[in-house]
Amino acid sequence: MVQQTAGGNAAFHNFHNDYAHIEDPNERRRLALAEIDKAPFGWYHMRAVVVAGIGFFTDAYDIFAINLVTSMLGVVYWQNSTSKPGILPSNSDTAIKVATSGGTILGQVGFGILADVVGRKKMYGLELILIIFATLAQSLSAASPAMSVIGLIIFWRVLMGIGIGGDYPLSAIIISEFATTRWRGAMMGAVFAMQGMGQLGAALIALIVTVGFKESLLSASGPSSCDGVCQVAVDKMWRVVIGFGAVPGCIALYYRLTIPETPRYTFDVARDVEKGSEDVKAYFQGKSEGRPDEIRRVTAIADSEGRLETPRASFRDFVAHFRQWKFGKVLLGTAGSWFFLDVAFYGLGLNNSIILGAIGYSKGDNMYEIFRRNAVGNLILVCAGAIPGYWVTVFTVDTLGRRTIQLIGFTMLTILFVIIGFAYNVLLKHNGALLALYVLAQFFFNFGPNATTFIVPGECFPTRYRSTSHGISAASGKIGAIIAQVVLGPLRQRGATPGSNDSPWLNHVMEIFALFMLCGLFTTFLIPETKRKTLENLAGEVKGTVNYCEPGGRYKKRGGGGGSSDPDSVGSGGTGV
Repeated sequence: MVQQTAGGNAAFHNFHNDYAHIEDPNERRRLALAEIDKAPFGWYHMRAVVVAGIGFFTDAYDIFAINLVTSMLGVVYWQNSTSKPGILPSNSDTAIKVATSGGTILGQVGFGILADVVGRKKMYGLELILIIFATLAQSLSAASPAMSVIGLIIFWRVLMGIGIGGDYPLSAIIISEFATTRWRGAMMGAVFAMQGMGQLGAALIALIVTVGFKESLLSASGPSSCDGVCQVAVDKMWRVVIGFGAVPGCIALYYRLTIPETPRYTFDVARDVEKGSEDVKAYFQGKSEGRPDEIRRVTAIADSEGRLETPRASFRDFVAHFRQWKFGKVLLGTAGSWFFLDVAFYGLGLNNSIILGAIGYSKGDNMYEIFRRNAVGNLILVCAGAIPGYWVTVFTVDTLGRRTIQLIGFTMLTILFVIIGFAYNVLLKHNGALLALYVLAQFFFNFGPNATTFIVPGECFPTRYRSTSHGISAASGKIGAIIAQVVLGPLRQRGATPGSNDSPWLNHVMEIFALFMLCGLFTTFLIPETKRKTLENLAGEVKGTVNYCEPGGRYKKRGGGGGSSDPDSVGSGGTGV
C-alpha cells in the first residue's frame, strides 16, 4: 500500500490520494504534479486564494494599524508629560514598530525552515494561532506599577511578528505548490494583494471607531487637553482597532488547520509510504492519527527511498546546491531585491504625515477632526496608489512576467525618488505635484517589486528548500525595513531644532532611496523569469532545460538508478512535468 496523506477540504483538494494506487513512486509523482500543473482555473483555486488571503489581510492589518494607533496611545498614556503632553515619544513610537519587524524576521526564518523539515501541513495554522493570541493580548494590555504599557505592547508585537513572519513563506509556497502553472503568478499575487486590503481595513476601522466616539472626542481641542471622557474614549478606540485584527484570522483558521500536505512535499521530502494511508483512515474516523504496523512501515520507507529520484534534504545538500552559482545567484537576487525594496517601502511610510499635510489631512480643530482626517487621509493614499498597483500586478503577472514587472517597478521608483529628492524644495510649494509623485511611487511599489519579491521566491527553488529560501528572502526585506525605521527615520531630522518635527534632511533621504532602488534594479537581473514554467523546471529537475542539474551534482553518485539514497547525497534528477 502506497502513501496517502491526511487532510483535505473544499479549499484544498488532496491530489496525492488520487494516485495512491500506482506503485512506482516516480510515475505517481509525475502524474499527480501534472494534474495540478494543468488543471483549469476554477472555484477550487479561488477558495484556496481566499483562505490564504484572509491570513495576509490579517498580517497587513496588524502591521499597518499601529501607524494609526500610536497617536491614540500618546493621548491615553502621555497626558501628563511635561514636554509634549498627549504625544507619544518618538523613541517609543519607533520601538513599537521595530518590534514587529524584529519578530517577523524570526518567524520568516524559523517557520520557513520548519515547513521544510516537518511539513507545510503541520505548520500552517500555527502562525495564525500565534497572531490571534498576541493580537488579543495587545488589545487587553495596560500599564502597572511594575510594567509600562509600551513594554507590554512591544512584547506582544514581537510574538505577533513571529506569527506574521511565518505566514509569508507558508502562504506563498502552499499556494505555489497547489496552483496551476498557467495562473500561479495571479494566484500568489492575489494573496499578496490582500495586504492592500488589510491597510484599507485598518484605516476604515479607525474611521468607524472615531465616528462612534464623536461626541466624546469633540470635547477636546487637541491631544494635550484630551482628558476625562475624551481620554476614556480614545483608550477604547485603540483597543478596538488592534483587537479587530484577530477577527479575520479566526475565520480562516479551520481551513488552514485541515489542509492536506502538498503533493510536492509528500513526494520529495516526507517519503513515509505506510503511515499516510493509516492516517487517512484515522482522519475519517475522527482519530488523531493512524497506527500502522511498524514493520510494514519501515519496509515501505526503505523501498520508496531506493526508487525515488529526488534527493533527500540535508544541510550538506543545501550548501552544495546553493554553492553552485546558477542556484546561489537566484537566492542572492531574491533576498537582495527584497532588502533594497523594503528600505524605501517602509522608509516612505514614515513620511505619510508630510503627504497628509500636503492634502490637508494632518490637523484639526478638535480630537474628532484630527483622528477623522488621519483615517480618511490614509484611506485616500491607500486607494489612490497602493490597491490599484496590487491588482494591476494580479492581472498582468502571468502575461508580462515577474521579472519584467520588477524591472519596470525598480526603474520607475528610481526615477521618482530622484525627482522627489533633488526637486523636494520646489515640490513643497506645489502640494499637488508632491502628492502625485507619492501616489505614483505607491503604485509602482505594488505594480512592481513589492509584489514580485513575494511571488518569485515561492517558485524558483526546489521543494526541499523552497520554504527556507522564501523565509531567508523575506527576512532580508525586514532587515531593510528595520534599517529604514532605525537609521533613515532619524536621519531625516538631521539639523532640525531639538523638539521640533521638521525634516530638513528629507530630500537627501529620498536620494538615498533612489540609490537603493537602483541597486534593486541590478539584483533583479539575478532572478529567472518564472511565468508559465513548472516548479520542477525552475528547480533544475527537468532534463533538457538550461538550468538542469545532473544527478549527483558536484559529487559522484553513490547509488544506482535515478538517484542516490544516501541522506547527504547531492543531485536533483527529478522527473519533472
